[in-house]
Amino acid sequence: MPNHLDFPASRRDMLRLLAAGGLSSLALPAQTRRPNFVLLFADDLGWGDVGFDGRRTWPTPNLDRLAAQGTTFTRWYTGMPLCAPSRACLLTGKYNIHNGVVNNSQDLPAAEVTIAEALQPLGYATALFGKWHRGRLPDGSFTHPLDQGFDETFGFLDAKHAWEHFPKFLYRGRQQEKTSGYTADIFSDEAIRFMRQNRNRPFFLYLPYIESHFLIEAPEEDIALFRGKFKEKDPSKPLNATYAAMVYRMDKGIGRVMKALDEFGLADNTVVLFTSDNGATFESGAQGTSHYHDSNFPFRGQKRSLEEGGIRVPGVVRWPGKVPAGRKCEEPVHNMDVFPTFLAAAGGTPDPAWKVDGANLLDAWQGKVSVPQRTLFWEWSAEGYDMRAAMRGDLKLLETGNNRFLYNVREDPAERRTVFAEYPELFKQLQAEWKAWKATEVKR
Repeated sequence: MPNHLDFPASRRDMLRLLAAGGLSSLALPAQTRRPNFVLLFADDLGWGDVGFDGRRTWPTPNLDRLAAQGTTFTRWYTGMPLCAPSRACLLTGKYNIHNGVVNNSQDLPAAEVTIAEALQPLGYATALFGKWHRGRLPDGSFTHPLDQGFDETFGFLDAKHAWEHFPKFLYRGRQQEKTSGYTADIFSDEAIRFMRQNRNRPFFLYLPYIESHFLIEAPEEDIALFRGKFKEKDPSKPLNATYAAMVYRMDKGIGRVMKALDEFGLADNTVVLFTSDNGATFESGAQGTSHYHDSNFPFRGQKRSLEEGGIRVPGVVRWPGKVPAGRKCEEPVHNMDVFPTFLAAAGGTPDPAWKVDGANLLDAWQGKVSVPQRTLFWEWSAEGYDMRAAMRGDLKLLETGNNRFLYNVREDPAERRTVFAEYPELFKQLQAEWKAWKATEVKR
């Protein structure tokens, strides 16, 4: 274990036992080489912002190629409809009522185990290049990715700066470092360097880009490709063209990362996953761009909403020879499933003490079985919102304040027609299940 990780003693001991094979939960079969993991995570990118989900007004050729080479999940759901809670759910494999991060001002408690911490004892090099969204713990402190299983980091620590696409400084580890350039390029460069340096050992690379999170900024050479193609409120400030350029530039960075995997001979043994933290936002910072582009099409809602537009996001997994190429999975999957599924691919399982909520979907990703039937839950009750949701199969209970709806999101993805009258018993069952789930909240 790298000695710079400052875990509590009991946690250090636990991970040391894991590394030594001292806990039966990570008993490993004989393997010649564990797979690498590249986790590509967009920021405020809507379901309809990528070509493989129907976008035609700008190209995303590298993401479309990734989708063609892997499986596209048309019903990939995020844990929460905004930044910090969504990332906490992804990294811990736990619902937010269990991991302590239910709004943007809260930070991940140090006792929570991340994907990176689970993979380190299995011999993985770990890195984060991009956005680590931190809030504050009850005592006013905050956690750092170096304390949560990452060997190296470069990017944003403070959410106040994590919308700057031309940042003047970033943090390498704990040290501030002057920088220049565009974030999608900077983080892709770091990713390629890290993969080159660790190509002879398994690695976990977490690459949380900040596209298309506002500010609405992109390199001029990319804006020029789209200038004049969209109606603009002020042609001298082509914001709609700039939004397209932001997504296009991120796609170019992802293409360079994928090319590097090929050049280093790592592609066949690397699981690549692409998704987003939540749906696109129509709030003021986006300056009308995602609204103009209808970025969450065909869904209603946006970031900070439990409607499909807030929680249903792009999802692709590629693992050549393991995950079927060109396949579409239309069953509901969830960001919290990534933790146990990655760990299963690496040859392990989460320790029961971690209380991971996500499901190991490795066989489902590989097309061997269907995604298991279960009820998924959401709550968004911060910042003046009062929304609850529960989904089983195609039917989704959605409550906003005292308003209650039941939608068939396969037949009615825009959530226009409630079917409560047709399924009153299921409606009551989902309500009861949601209340039972809420009763498991961990109070901190």
